[in-house]
Amino acid sequence: MASYNISSVAADGLNIFYREAGPTDAPVILLLHGFPSSSHQFRNLIPLLAAAYHVIAPDLPGFGFTEVPNSRAYPYTFDSIATSIEAFLDALSIKKFSPYIFDYGAPTGLRLALRRPEAVQAIFSQNGNAYDEGLGAFWDPLKEFWKGDGLNISLREAITASTLTLDATKGQYLTGTVNPNSTIAPETYTLDQALLDRPGQTDIQLGLFYDYRKNVEMYPQFQEYFRKSQVPLIAFWGKNDPIFIPAGAEAFKKDLPNAEIHLLDAGHFAVESNTKEIANLMLRFLKKNGI
Repeated sequence: MASYNISSVAADGLNIFYREAGPTDAPVILLLHGFPSSSHQFRNLIPLLAAAYHVIAPDLPGFGFTEVPNSRAYPYTFDSIATSIEAFLDALSIKKFSPYIFDYGAPTGLRLALRRPEAVQAIFSQNGNAYDEGLGAFWDPLKEFWKGDGLNISLREAITASTLTLDATKGQYLTGTVNPNSTIAPETYTLDQALLDRPGQTDIQLGLFYDYRKNVEMYPQFQEYFRKSQVPLIAFWGKNDPIFIPAGAEAFKKDLPNAEIHLLDAGHFAVESNTKEIANLMLRFLKKNGI
């Protein structure tokens, strides 16, 4: 039996699937997953936080088990995803929260912070990037993709081959991970790939890859938010991640001098391999900041 509840709620014309645990009157931790995963990536972290916190992990539109009706004609952009998660929070009457931002969860959560700065109590960044310095070589072909209109067939085929196959998905979990055979459960990348292989997913994911350029354009806005708010932030970063490299973690210090930076001996999916370490860092940080 899972040590959390699963549910769904109507918001922004979607049926948003989420995992939830902990006392509903406790401070909220909002877990925002990344590509190519879903709230499933937090299945082991949730129970470690739920004794003292209300933990909520939604599946972003286009991922996991969130349902997007065809009639919605949903525009798969990061701005739309943030709007949907904003509506999700309203549907659950959540007024204040501390987002855990990872990968795609970072531009989602930071957009929420720009829109509702008074709602954000603290930020946990696990390879959740907001600086040019954090973009690894993984992004080089995508930067070429961004220069055009996103419709170049050869570029779309090359990106599909390098990012949307089982080998690519598995590689995101295993690359840089210490002892991957004992720390990465095979159902992680297997489930992710099964969901990526659904009809229509290739176009959705390529659209989001193309739209990612707008996240980079917004980095100065995110950084201004950090400077003005001085929001409590802790980064626990898989230092062996080739996608978002350690310089992205260290860059937070430019705008948030009091930020805590922890470089973990882990890869992109550090939450899979270093779950207890991350949970302990989160709980200590929350206590330190009176949350």
